[in-house]
Amino acid sequence: MENVLRPLIVLVGSVLLTLLLGWVTDLLLRRADVRHSETPLWGLLRRCRVPLQVVVLTALLRGTYTETAIAVVEENEGLIGHVLTLVLIAASAWLVVRIAAAVVEASYSRFAATSRDLARVRRVRTQVALVQRIVTAVVAVVAVASMLLTFPGMNKLGASLLASAGVLGIVAGVAAQSTLGNLFAGFQIAFGDMVRIGDTVVVDGEWGTVEEVTLTFLAVRTWDERRITMPVSYFTSKPFENWSRGGVQMTGTVFFHLDHTAPVHEMREKLHEVLRECPAWDGRDWSLAVTDTTPNTMVVRAVVTAKDADDIWTVRCAVREQLIAWLCDHHPYALPRIATSQAVSPPAEHTQPETPAQRTGRG
Repeated sequence: MENVLRPLIVLVGSVLLTLLLGWVTDLLLRRADVRHSETPLWGLLRRCRVPLQVVVLTALLRGTYTETAIAVVEENEGLIGHVLTLVLIAASAWLVVRIAAAVVEASYSRFAATSRDLARVRRVRTQVALVQRIVTAVVAVVAVASMLLTFPGMNKLGASLLASAGVLGIVAGVAAQSTLGNLFAGFQIAFGDMVRIGDTVVVDGEWGTVEEVTLTFLAVRTWDERRITMPVSYFTSKPFENWSRGGVQMTGTVFFHLDHTAPVHEMREKLHEVLRECPAWDGRDWSLAVTDTTPNTMVVRAVVTAKDADDIWTVRCAVREQLIAWLCDHHPYALPRIATSQAVSPPAEHTQPETPAQRTGRG
């Protein structure tokens, strides 16, 4: 009877104690979340319940599995203990990553809720995302190293690896040169405030929004829902346009090539009317002026403003479309055209008199 009760008590007791601890922890976190609603930390920490229960259960089994008095366990005691140790290390790393993610996300949420500077919020978001990835990578490396050190033969293997570390270091440095360059470029982008998640950029002639920034690559979402993935080293070695740098407000231009007889004053009034009816215009500024002339046309520039890059595109399209339609309906003569009539002869008084040599030559 004891041979049945002992393993049953160890296994069932460990599971029940784990479930009880998880329930109590979740209850305390829920109460803390209700009392401190100004921060989402306690609610985010509830995501750690599963890895916490795995850690507790593995630790309890690791400490009590030898008390089961089962023949199979006694025969494979070392193997079972080693497996439980590996599971405990992996579960602990999982728990640490979840806790770090909750703390980082809660800090960012509080900052985003209290800050009115959108550019600064995007900068912090980019830095937080990269810091979270760095923490995850470090914890994973430490966990894997700790798991490898539990194997008895790793000490000898470590000595042989140290003996060839010089050659391996040179080979790895040459092979990973571009990877390391992107890695350091990622740090430079995150903490140098060059480009942030949510910024509107133009790279290689493509206009889009920065959607994701990692330690090695950066993803730009274009207006037609394509994703351009580029190494982060591109943004530290080549020039690019950042339309969100220094603020999200934008100023845009619309150019018209019109005939010299175009009614500029009436166009200016029509432009103001179009802007007043356009919801995307932020009302900050507008203007219309003749900026250049050619032998056949003149260049009319309209300047408009909007709160961000998406709205400035909408305003420019609306102004271009409605002003051209207005010109076609009310002033078609103002549209550019090619003159096909014969040249007008100069008046008689401007004609140069013939010289005696010209008359002699003609005679």
